[in-house]
Amino acid sequence: MKQAGIKQIAENRKARHDYFVLETYEAGIALVGTEVKSIRNGNVNLKDSWCSIEDGQLLLRDMHVSPYEKGNVFNKDPRRVRQLLMHKREILKLFGTLKTQGLTLIPLSLYFKDGRVKVQLGLCKGKKLYDKREDAAIKSANRDIDRAVKSRNQ
Repeated sequence: MKQAGIKQIAENRKARHDYFVLETYEAGIALVGTEVKSIRNGNVNLKDSWCSIEDGQLLLRDMHVSPYEKGNVFNKDPRRVRQLLMHKREILKLFGTLKTQGLTLIPLSLYFKDGRVKVQLGLCKGKKLYDKREDAAIKSANRDIDRAVKSRNQ
């Protein structure tokens, strides 16, 4: 993500290992001031986070934002449920897709876009163990091919 006005904060690499990402969406996130300062310092973890839709609202769960060291009484719970900001139409479309196809909504990355914190969400389908093994084998084969090509060219 090297576009104008975009600065990567955190990435959920485990999500791409555990799920097939079918579609991606961008959403804003409702934060308090000390959380934004902590995120600017890079104190955020998306590893076990996931999204749910309740009462027409998109919620981000289990994202850990470490308390800001100078925030004292203004710091919130590090694992609190945070609201994601999308158009109602998009949320209802996602809700229908999640219910009918049995998919999961996982945050893939967190970044600043023109000064605002954004979350990239992935509409994901879980991988089986054999899928993970197959991906690892393909990755290893590609690495071997690249090494062979590089050694021939030198």
